[in-house]
Amino acid sequence: MTLEGRFGPVGALRRAGAGPLVLLVPGYTGSKEDFAPLLDPIAEAGFEVVAIDLPGQMDSAGSEAEADYLPEPLGVFLAELVEKFAAERSVLLTGHSYGGLVCRRAVLAGAPVAGLTLMDSGPADLPVGPRRHMLDIGEPVLRDNGVPAVHKILEVLNGQSPRWQRMSPAQRDFLGARFLRNRAEALLGMGSGLRTEPDLVAELARELRASNTPALVVCGENDDAWPASAQRDMADRLEADFSVVPDAAHSPAIENPETLLATLIPTWQAWTG
Repeated sequence: MTLEGRFGPVGALRRAGAGPLVLLVPGYTGSKEDFAPLLDPIAEAGFEVVAIDLPGQMDSAGSEAEADYLPEPLGVFLAELVEKFAAERSVLLTGHSYGGLVCRRAVLAGAPVAGLTLMDSGPADLPVGPRRHMLDIGEPVLRDNGVPAVHKILEVLNGQSPRWQRMSPAQRDFLGARFLRNRAEALLGMGSGLRTEPDLVAELARELRASNTPALVVCGENDDAWPASAQRDMADRLEADFSVVPDAAHSPAIENPETLLATLIPTWQAWTG
């Protein structure tokens, strides 16, 4: 399905349900398909569920301005989308990784949510480590030579990854094609956001308390982006529930969806019951 946002059409996957709407927001270089293992179980639990592409990703239109892909302007885009859904039913907002930074900006921009879930998303910019290093070395290549040049580097790196080698040819083909559909401006803008986003946990905590909005922080036990310890501390500061998904790293929706769902669905049911 296609929705409409401030930058144009928004790619989305939707499953019908009678209850509140769960809105799933992907991370950097991600897309709505990252949530595919979750969609049917969430709908079967009685929720409406919609997974979207952020602007500049996969099937979503985007802007030519890199600054439009920072968390704050994307948060405004998302808040407007939430407003449309909230006119019909309550919305539970969930953001993965960079999508979590965007979701909290949406809440700070006034998005009327009934609950907020931050998945493998940290309190501020991406800490020093392999993922941050890849952003640093990839930016000049992307800026000078475009998305295909960066994709060639990723192909070499992925060839050395056991996880990549375990994927089926169809999965590898999809991920390659998806990366090539990212707008360069989106990758540059989001990459900048991952390196510059300030710590807004105190502001978000005040907003959640003022609106009496429940929150959950959940992450893979081996997250290699923001450490689980940093996310636990963020949950404490937000007075939010916290859960760790075993046998998962940065993408528990793909790596261990059953255990992730065993946390998400009961939590959401308690919020809306």
